[in-house]
Amino acid sequence: MFTEGRSKSVFREYFEAIVIAVLLALVIRTFVVQAFKIPSGSMLPTLLIGDHLLVNKFTYGVRLPFTGKVLIEVGAPQRGDVVVFRYPKDKSIDYIKRVVGIPGDTIEIRTKKVFINGKPYEDPHAHISSATVYDALTNPRDNFGPVLVPEGKVFVMGDNRDNSFDSRFWGFVDQKDILGKAFMLYWSWDIEKPLFSLDRLLSVRWGRLANFIE
Repeated sequence: MFTEGRSKSVFREYFEAIVIAVLLALVIRTFVVQAFKIPSGSMLPTLLIGDHLLVNKFTYGVRLPFTGKVLIEVGAPQRGDVVVFRYPKDKSIDYIKRVVGIPGDTIEIRTKKVFINGKPYEDPHAHISSATVYDALTNPRDNFGPVLVPEGKVFVMGDNRDNSFDSRFWGFVDQKDILGKAFMLYWSWDIEKPLFSLDRLLSVRWGRLANFIE
């Protein structure tokens, strides 16, 4: 009788520990930190394809899952923040871009140069790779606006300015759709190399691990 009771007790202890661990992981993932990976080059050279990063979901407040409603307000997105958000045209897809305009800002792009409220915006992270300049009627990439960022929205752009599908093309991001602020790389390798191969293992970018995202 003692052995059987003890076995049940041990099983119950393990079961409770697993349940608590799972619930804790869900709470952390929902409200505190979540992992994401970079599948495209829109944020080059800041973020590379194959970078794996952590997103602080608490930076802008505690939100209800799925609705995005703020329960506890902590802060608001600022210019220069790298954020992960639900793509406005398809909420099942997550995007990562840099905040360029906040509510009340007037955004304009003239010959690839960003102007905020009529003044040039100096962004050290912006990367221009093409000398080609499109007019606004042909393509909004290089000449855009002016537009006023509404309340509750932000204007985002990829650091790889000539190769980023962002607010210039599909509009503003609702702040309730922002999942959090990217803050640290925890892994990075070349995802074009075959998985479970020596080439993939040798492609690990050790120098990027634990780097903070600016």
